[in-house]
Amino acid sequence: MNRQIIISIGREYGSGGHEVGRKLAAKLDIPFYDRNLLEEVAEKKDVDAEELSKYDEAPHRVFFSRTVKGFSNSPTVNVAELQFALLKSKAADDDSFVIVGRCADEIFKDEKNLISIFVYADRDEKIQRIMEHLNLTEKEAVKKMERHDKSRKAYHDYFSSRKWGDIRTYDLCVNSSRLGIDGTVDFLYDYIKRVIS
Repeated sequence: MNRQIIISIGREYGSGGHEVGRKLAAKLDIPFYDRNLLEEVAEKKDVDAEELSKYDEAPHRVFFSRTVKGFSNSPTVNVAELQFALLKSKAADDDSFVIVGRCADEIFKDEKNLISIFVYADRDEKIQRIMEHLNLTEKEAVKKMERHDKSRKAYHDYFSSRKWGDIRTYDLCVNSSRLGIDGTVDFLYDYIKRVIS
């Protein structure tokens, strides 16, 4: 790829957005980042990645934290800021990549090379996907889906000036139920190629 491209993917839980991002990165032959950023952060800071993962994309608990002179005692805020800093350094190095979540639509909102995408899906299909992937009952899948989306929204909206899932904040919103995962990847690939050509 001749020019830098940063692809941010927000997603509803169960929409297949993570898989879409992974496959899209492979098709574009660029790195894919999600939770694997934590491993890189942990290595640079010489801390346990498992410990960091407890606070990854978790909602910030304002009542239990405080900020003094710009420093927070909130593990959630600190883990988020470490990931944001790592992503910004990759962008500053002119790296191209696909990033799922991590408020990338916000931290790169002023980058001319950003393509911001939101993946959603029909409710029944999301529930079915969660049931199959995690071997859950329908009731358990609904509860997990609602909890995860509520948590993602709280996390995103704490760090962002824009609202999670608001169509006005993305370049493109796509329902993965219409074309399936692979069809959605092909559609996004074509879209991205047109944008960068």
